[in-house]
Amino acid sequence: MKTTCLRACHPPPLLLHSRTCHTIPHFLSPPAWQPLQSPPLSSTKRLMARAPNATTTTTNDARMLREGIAEFYDESSSLWEDIWGDHMHHGYYNPDSSVSVSDHRAAQVRMIEEALRFAAVSGWVFYTIFNFSLEEPSEKPERVVDVGCGIGGSSRYISRKFGANCQGITLSPVQAQRANALAAAEGLADQVSFQVADALEQPFPDGQFDLVWSMESGEHMPDKKKFVSELVRVAAPGATIIIVTWCHRDLASSEQSLQQWEKELLNKICNAYYLPAWCSTADYVELLQSLSLQDIKAADWSQYVAPFWPAVICSALTWKGLTSLLRSGLKTIKGAFAMPLMIEGYKKGLIKFSIITCRKPRDSENGGKKQWQ
Repeated sequence: MKTTCLRACHPPPLLLHSRTCHTIPHFLSPPAWQPLQSPPLSSTKRLMARAPNATTTTTNDARMLREGIAEFYDESSSLWEDIWGDHMHHGYYNPDSSVSVSDHRAAQVRMIEEALRFAAVSGWVFYTIFNFSLEEPSEKPERVVDVGCGIGGSSRYISRKFGANCQGITLSPVQAQRANALAAAEGLADQVSFQVADALEQPFPDGQFDLVWSMESGEHMPDKKKFVSELVRVAAPGATIIIVTWCHRDLASSEQSLQQWEKELLNKICNAYYLPAWCSTADYVELLQSLSLQDIKAADWSQYVAPFWPAVICSALTWKGLTSLLRSGLKTIKGAFAMPLMIEGYKKGLIKFSIITCRKPRDSENGGKKQWQ
């Protein structure tokens, strides 16, 4: 498998300073990037059987999950925006820095930049020849879909960066309405739009987008194979797909499932955040390989998001955070009490913050076959 080492392979030092909210914990030290080895493909049945809560999802279960996710974000999005701004995802940090709330917002933007850079969608291609770092322009995306768009922070940023037309989908009517309002307020209504839609049944024709973006939405998907297949379906030939998501650790070759304590911890998190069964980074890679995607890369960025959950707890313990939390509703309060469980999962190496990127073959590279259907 061909892999290309970009500048994202060795993330540059990040200059973070000012008032300290907390010190970044040093409990994670995985490499930022590593070439993928091609594991033997496993069936989707085995993939889901290895995850916690692995039961057959009925139509009623799926409906209840969608409703729970929508209500959770309907309740919590305004609280998040008030304290953290319009980017509803982790930040990307230097593991050796101490940071303040203002730095967290900058780190959330940096997460977008680093994800684009890792996938070679930064507008520039970076490479090294004989110890010399070189760069050259690359194609910029013109049509982007933001799957699980929140209140549209990533879409608006990417649209401004590349001049691209972006469409976002979310299960939350409150998020879609707010995202469209922010786009209009920022003069982007002609380039960026948002609607309520299911990521497993996207309302777009085949091959429409040259960048398919999913920032921390995959963890909510009850059918990971269908989720990935839909990302591939709406991608144009030659398009880049970027998946940034929470995963559980990869299983050892001798393991058939996670340990019991790991399942129990993940189940508690699932109950708080309306998550179905988790999967590993390796499971995502296998799904992408089964669909004949190209240039597949993955990395564990857990160490670069380590300050995030302690910072969220820190912000929740302020007077503004506490009063806003109490007004936001029971689902949000339940999610707040689960935040220490996320920290525990990261600290024990169970939860991984993963980025997986790939490219959809051009028709000439794939013999014209639609293998994602």
